[in-house]
Amino acid sequence: MEARSPAQILGYTSDAGVVKAERAVLGQFVLAFMAGVFIAFASEGSNMAAFNLFANPDTYGLGKVLAGAVFGTGLMLVVVAGGELFTGNTLIIVGVLDRKVRLRKMLFNWLIVYTGNFVGSVFIAYMMNKSMLFNSGANVLGGQTIKIAAYKTSLSFESAFFLGVMCNWLVCLAVWVSYAAKDVAGKLLACFFIIGLFITSGFEHSVANMYYIPAGIMAKANPAWVEASHVAQEQLDNLNWLTFITKNEIPVTLGNIAGGSVMVGILYWVSLKRIPKN
Repeated sequence: MEARSPAQILGYTSDAGVVKAERAVLGQFVLAFMAGVFIAFASEGSNMAAFNLFANPDTYGLGKVLAGAVFGTGLMLVVVAGGELFTGNTLIIVGVLDRKVRLRKMLFNWLIVYTGNFVGSVFIAYMMNKSMLFNSGANVLGGQTIKIAAYKTSLSFESAFFLGVMCNWLVCLAVWVSYAAKDVAGKLLACFFIIGLFITSGFEHSVANMYYIPAGIMAKANPAWVEASHVAQEQLDNLNWLTFITKNEIPVTLGNIAGGSVMVGILYWVSLKRIPKN
């Protein structure tokens, strides 16, 4: 089936932003909760698939590739089943530039969706801890969950910001390319390859981190998982709800906004809409 051209994708993105911004608040929140759940499922599933590879430096890169192959399921569910994902919703900026969406409407949507994503992601993190699946691999999955969270809360602000920029540059390109497809298979392929690249690269996604870090914070209450993590006490002490927000979510979220709204939405709008054709 014929795909949409880049100019047509721009128009489609603008119209999609109107729909997202005008949806009732309850609808925004529920769909955001679902998207948070989808991304959290993708996060825990990718960890389950690759935790033993992550634990070995010789197979770490292979583990990232495998994790990337699984993680794309999260965005597939958002795009096809329906969901409101904060990182993808940074593309509402296109509707704002077209003067179809008011700036305050976009910002309000971001707030509601971000909150819903957080609730959904933490809900799955809580259930994973209660399920005791982190005992998998002689507690190594629990240990890797703590290790990943400790790494993410040890990043500098600058590092977390730029990792966030590159992450959502790719995530929004995945959404952009999925808008080009007019059938489900095309949308799935767009999500699979581009999201696989983002995960393999090791970039930072604010919504995925709403699972990864809370899951690690909760998991460190289990001594067996802490022992399997081989994380230094200083890093364990630094893994808490405050550092989750200040050391990761704030810089990564700002980076995600820049990566999605500026590097994809604004750049495509400027190149396809504002520059006169020769």
